[in-house]
Amino acid sequence: MTLTKASFHGALLPTSGLAKADTDGTREKKEALRQSVMRTGAVVPRRRAVGRLIMHSMAMFGREFCYAVEAAFVTPVLLSVGLPKNLYSLVWLISPILGFVLQPVVGSASDHCTCSWGRRRPYILSLGIIMLLGMALYLNGDVMISAFIGEREKQRTWAIVITMLGVVLFDFAADFVDGPIKAYLFDVCSHQDKEKGLHYHALFTGLGGSLGYLTGAMDWGQTILGYTLASEFQVIFFFAALVFIICLTLHLCSIPEVPLRYEKEEAKFLLEVTEPHKYNSIQEEIKNGYLKSTKIKAATKPGNCAVASRREEKRQMTLKSLLKTLLSMPSHYRCLCLSHLFGWMAFLSNMLFFTDFMGQVVYHGNPYAPHNSTLYLTYKTGVEMGCWGLCINAISSSVYSYLQKVLLPYIGLKGLYFIGYLLFGLGTGLIGLFPNVYSTLALCSLFGVMSSTLYTVPFHLIAAYHREEESLNVQEGEETREHMRGKGIDCAALTCMVQLAQIILGVGLGLLVSVAGSAVTVISASTVALIGCCFVALCIRYVD
Repeated sequence: MTLTKASFHGALLPTSGLAKADTDGTREKKEALRQSVMRTGAVVPRRRAVGRLIMHSMAMFGREFCYAVEAAFVTPVLLSVGLPKNLYSLVWLISPILGFVLQPVVGSASDHCTCSWGRRRPYILSLGIIMLLGMALYLNGDVMISAFIGEREKQRTWAIVITMLGVVLFDFAADFVDGPIKAYLFDVCSHQDKEKGLHYHALFTGLGGSLGYLTGAMDWGQTILGYTLASEFQVIFFFAALVFIICLTLHLCSIPEVPLRYEKEEAKFLLEVTEPHKYNSIQEEIKNGYLKSTKIKAATKPGNCAVASRREEKRQMTLKSLLKTLLSMPSHYRCLCLSHLFGWMAFLSNMLFFTDFMGQVVYHGNPYAPHNSTLYLTYKTGVEMGCWGLCINAISSSVYSYLQKVLLPYIGLKGLYFIGYLLFGLGTGLIGLFPNVYSTLALCSLFGVMSSTLYTVPFHLIAAYHREEESLNVQEGEETREHMRGKGIDCAALTCMVQLAQIILGVGLGLLVSVAGSAVTVISASTVALIGCCFVALCIRYVD
């Protein structure tokens, strides 16, 4: 329905039987709310219950559970279908290249999505379906092809194609979905709840990863499900798909989004002032005396037409304007992206080769020795111990995400960012210099510190930058509205650094490993992390 300006004021300020002592404070809050609406077209979202934030974080639990399953099984699966060695780099490079190119496009598209279900959730659901499809293909591709093709040579060829397609689809969607999830959190939560939500994201990321690694470590072939289904890979797919579907459903039902719509000569202002935990239709909210979504008739003056025109222009964003937006990114955003790139390069260069490092450097095994030889069995033992190290990393990430909430008031975001890079750099350096089984496993806990830092602090800073811009916009009026950057595109630009790190490492680190061995991975991780530590301390702008 379309209300006049006067009726909007009446709806926004209903008379109530509040105590006189609270009347002045309430009036000031509502007046500030009205001024915010009239100037920026939006209000600060209301506080969210902890249960809703936990439901929102379940997407990270499900995603990381599936990631851990992939880390444990994708190499055995690719080996079992007979993938040639010269195609391994192709498998790992296709997904990050696609993500690096397309992620800003989708981030910008979600900023201007007018779907009645919301801006972010349609993209999250689509990417979740692609994740399930990719996981189904790479874990069950061999069985699926065997059911349709009888000729042995064709079976092998098509099994390789389907498995590669599954890995690419899964990695693409799993990397991609992080940006819309973060933007969804920023859209529907107040600044305090954004901080809380990011900590819950890190907590459930660690829990999902640890549970996924433990699931992959179990011998499912000897269980009832193992005998019922065709292979152990199908059992793993059953559990991973079940966990992910439940987590994704909880996430999508966690917090309702207010849809974004554009109209030529009307400025649409959206409010959400319903009771906690109450999600009814608009008609029911009006009957109960609450206003869930309001559209205010714009006053007929030239300024409103200009605002509507600018919004229409933003809606019709082309690839050229998108590139211009990215290239004209403010310097503090660019520095944050660069520090995020340093962090992910350091983290991934260690994690991608960690099990191989344990097998070759710590246990002195040889992966190229005959499979029944002592050297190969020693290497395999080291790889298994490396998996336990990764599990320790996931658990410590969960623990540290809770400690971050305690440390934040004392050392701030700068301290958290600096400590995360510093501890990781020192830990990997010590592992490279003194490769011992027990000290290496103990220092794996520092990997979790870095993981939790990468998943929380940069997004805290993005939220702080947006909050600062919105505050300036309120002070200066609608004239600055057109310069506001969308949360979706900024989150996408930040998560693009993960794909860029994968591309750089895929091209360069593999060559270094082939020349100098696995020991170079932890040394390079330590070096990049310590460089990033200096960059975080000197070049990042922190908002008080």
